[in-house]
Amino acid sequence: MGRHREFDVDKALDAALCVFWRKGYEGTSYVDLTDAAGVERPALYAAFGNKEALFRQALARYNERFLSYIPEALALPTAREVAAYALRRAVELNTMFDDQRGCLGVNGVLAGSDSAEPVRQALIEFRAQGEAQLRERFERALAEGDLPASSKPAALAAFLMAVMHGIAVQAKAGFSREMLEAVAEQALAAIPGKAG
Repeated sequence: MGRHREFDVDKALDAALCVFWRKGYEGTSYVDLTDAAGVERPALYAAFGNKEALFRQALARYNERFLSYIPEALALPTAREVAAYALRRAVELNTMFDDQRGCLGVNGVLAGSDSAEPVRQALIEFRAQGEAQLRERFERALAEGDLPASSKPAALAAFLMAVMHGIAVQAKAGFSREMLEAVAEQALAAIPGKAG
């Protein structure tokens, strides 16, 4: 018969998410994780597997809990509204917590050791999914006549993601919410289409 876990797995995962968000993948040690979760290393291993598996689960939790604004944005009626909503909510998310500024998906592992390569690749795929969703939405906007015929949906999606990633990096570097809101508004000026 299996041994009963003496800790709340969801709370432990949330604690790990906070640590990874604040310190990135490689900056987070097992001591950080066990201290945050309030459990011993063997219990953490038993519940989540290794550090990489725990990070992947934390990334999924981050997506579930903090990135609901992406599908909300994609459902808006015009491309400009999609962009405006995504940019404004990115600023909000990246400055929401003083001790967890930036984006886990961007700052998790921008560059890392060879052993962190699987996590870096997982984050590249994570970000690529968001860009693909935006590209598809902008392709639809182009087909519906919401964007000018000269628009390039793939470039527009890449531009929007680049700005959102830049906002995450600048937030991590300590830029104020007000400055990042101004950056978002400046970027929005470059998005073609109807305001809605």
